[in-house]
Amino acid sequence: MVPILVPTLASIPSPSDNAITIGPLELRAYGLAIALGVIAAVWISRYRWAQRGGDPDDISRIAVWAVLAGLVGARLYHVITDYDRFQGRWHHAFAVWEGGLGIPGGLIAGVAVGAYVAHRRGLPVVELLDVVAPALPVAQAIGRLGNWFNQELFGRPTDLPWGLEIDPGQRPEAYLEATTFHPTFLYEALWNLALAAFLVWWGHRHITAHPGRLFAMYVAGYGMGRMWVEALRSDPAAILLGVRWNIWMGGIAAVAAIAWLVYDARRGTDRRPTPAPAMEAGTGASTEAGTGASTDAGTEPRSADAEPAASPDPSPSPSVPDT
Repeated sequence: MVPILVPTLASIPSPSDNAITIGPLELRAYGLAIALGVIAAVWISRYRWAQRGGDPDDISRIAVWAVLAGLVGARLYHVITDYDRFQGRWHHAFAVWEGGLGIPGGLIAGVAVGAYVAHRRGLPVVELLDVVAPALPVAQAIGRLGNWFNQELFGRPTDLPWGLEIDPGQRPEAYLEATTFHPTFLYEALWNLALAAFLVWWGHRHITAHPGRLFAMYVAGYGMGRMWVEALRSDPAAILLGVRWNIWMGGIAAVAAIAWLVYDARRGTDRRPTPAPAMEAGTGASTEAGTGASTDAGTEPRSADAEPAASPDPSPSPSVPDT
C-alpha cells in the first residue's frame, strides 16, 4: 500500500473524548447533541404554529410520539443498511450512544407517526408539515455535532485549511497515513442551516402558497445536500450498483419532491392555508386566534333594535407570515 500523506495548513481538531462529565454525571455527547436538536426543533415548531394561530401544545403532544418513532426508525435504518457491522454482536444494535442513526429512516418514521397523531387529533396535517419544515434541518445540523465527538462519518483525506483531524485509531485502513479529512459533519450542518434559513425566507414571501410546498422543498433540499456530502465520505456503506445507498435515497427523495412541486405549480393559483383550529372553545362566540367576536371589515355594529341580517359564510383570515 502506498502511504497517502496530506500536508496540513491548518485543521479542525477533534474532541479528545466523546463524553461530557459534570460531577458524577457523564453525558454522551452524541445523545446530548440529538436531545438538543429535538428541543430546538420543538421550540421552533411551537413558535411557528402559534404564529399561525394554533395551540403550541399541539406540537409538543405530536413531538412525544414523532420523536420516539424517529429514533426507532433511524436506528432500524442504520442496522438494516449496515447489518454486516452487527454480525456476531447483535446486542450492539441497541447501543445508540455508540453512534449510528440513519436520518432517512428517522424522517420516514417520525413524519409518518407525527402525521398520524395530528390526523387523529383533527389537525391540518399538511400545514403542520410546512410548520416543521425549517425546524427539521436545524435539528439535523445540531445532531451532526455528535459525529464530530465520535470521530465518525468524515470524508476522504484533504489538505484544505479546514481539514478535520482524526485520531489514528479512528482512521480507515486505506488512509492510515492521512491526518486530516473532509469534515462532512460540518458540510452537512452548514447546508442544513442554510436550507432552514431559505425555507423561512421563502415561506415569508409566499404566504399564500399551497400547503405542502414548504415541506416538499425541504425534502428536495435535504436530498440534494445529502447526495454531494455522502459522495465525499470514506466510511464503509451499503452499495447498490456501485453507488452508496444513501446517495440513492437522497436522489430518490429529491426527484420525488421536485416532481411534486412541478405538479403542484401546474394546479393553478396559490391559495391561503386553512386557519388553525380555534384555541378556545365554548365561549359562545366564534374566535380567531384569541380575538373577540369578529365583524365584517368596514361595517358598523348593528344596534339592538336593528333587524337581524343573514350572516354571510365566514372567510378565513389571512395567515400570519412564516417566521
